[in-house]
Amino acid sequence: MRHISLSSSIKVALLFSLSFTLTSSSSSSSFSLNPKPSFPFSLSSRNPSSQPPKATVADLLSLLGPEDQASKVHPIVARQLRSCFRFLVPFNSTSIDDDVDVKRRSMVSVVGQRRENEEDELILWPPSSVLELARLSVDSGGDPAVVHRALDPTIIPVPDVEGSKECKCHLTRTPYGWHFINDELNAYLVFLFDMIASRGPSVGLDVSLNRYDFFHGHLFLAKDTGRLGILFHAKEYPAYDKKVFPYNMGYCQRGSDLAYDSTMNLRNILWLAPMPSDSSKAWAAPGVLVVLDARPDGIIYRDLIPDYVQFVRTLYEDPDSFKDHDLGNIIRDVASILSRTWKVSIFHVNRAVNRVADKLATMGRTKVNPGQPVLYLYPPAELFEAYASDIPEMVGI
Repeated sequence: MRHISLSSSIKVALLFSLSFTLTSSSSSSSFSLNPKPSFPFSLSSRNPSSQPPKATVADLLSLLGPEDQASKVHPIVARQLRSCFRFLVPFNSTSIDDDVDVKRRSMVSVVGQRRENEEDELILWPPSSVLELARLSVDSGGDPAVVHRALDPTIIPVPDVEGSKECKCHLTRTPYGWHFINDELNAYLVFLFDMIASRGPSVGLDVSLNRYDFFHGHLFLAKDTGRLGILFHAKEYPAYDKKVFPYNMGYCQRGSDLAYDSTMNLRNILWLAPMPSDSSKAWAAPGVLVVLDARPDGIIYRDLIPDYVQFVRTLYEDPDSFKDHDLGNIIRDVASILSRTWKVSIFHVNRAVNRVADKLATMGRTKVNPGQPVLYLYPPAELFEAYASDIPEMVGI
């Protein structure tokens, strides 16, 4: 197994680029249909009632959890989902009654310096700091504050990774981030990136730890179970190609030589921490590290990949909650704007009549230092009343 060494700059970026989200993991035993529009199954039966429900993220997580959860997934959905699993570490659903031996695992050595079975064990039964966070996540009912409390409050600027700042590329939502207080947790995150890059080729996924390809993941807690996980995304910025990838993805894409090819189907990689049981010491399921195959003829592509990102095969930890996410709101607003027929009129209005412009000018004179730009992601709260009364159609988008 090859050894992959992270440079100091990319290593720090990896630790900071984990975004935190909350996802749903409700049981699918009722087989209720997901209301989100998606491609239908193509089955030979003409009786709609005989068709299985659409797969959900909850189904996927259940199949990677305890056997009692997996057994509740519709058998056809379960079979099709399992056909899309590409395990980087052999899957094992065996529970364990005591975690005393598990907590002896160490992060002292790195990938490539351990035996393969030792690396497998670090995924199945991670070090004590990871297990503790996993159990707290479940015991709290999936409360994000558990993860927040584990972070060192010291704010750390995101470094200039491979000349990203010169290119005006922002790889993270904010220009700062945090480390975990426990260094072992930080080391385990690096270990996960190394493991994915090292073992990916065994399932057809060749990735490089750089700012165009593999550098980030989304940390989440399953809402109904509280299980801790990270959804990693590789192949983030493929090179623009007029024929195969004619999409302009902004500053961060510039300079990319990452080819858009069939390996995009494998860009979603899921890590799940061990699942604690109701007992104070027992564990219901070990950890998981799996590549999710989003090939176009597979169930993950059809049911779990939102239609507006199918060309890049992006799986979200909870597609429904993404609709209420900042980026989801922007996508929905843009789609609404593009679907309308617009008539543009340009005319002069005195500032005293245009209350919105007058309010902005007043704010500029009284609240902003000269020469200092101020960025608003949303209209300032002071303008809401003026918007609602003067431009109601803007509020109604």
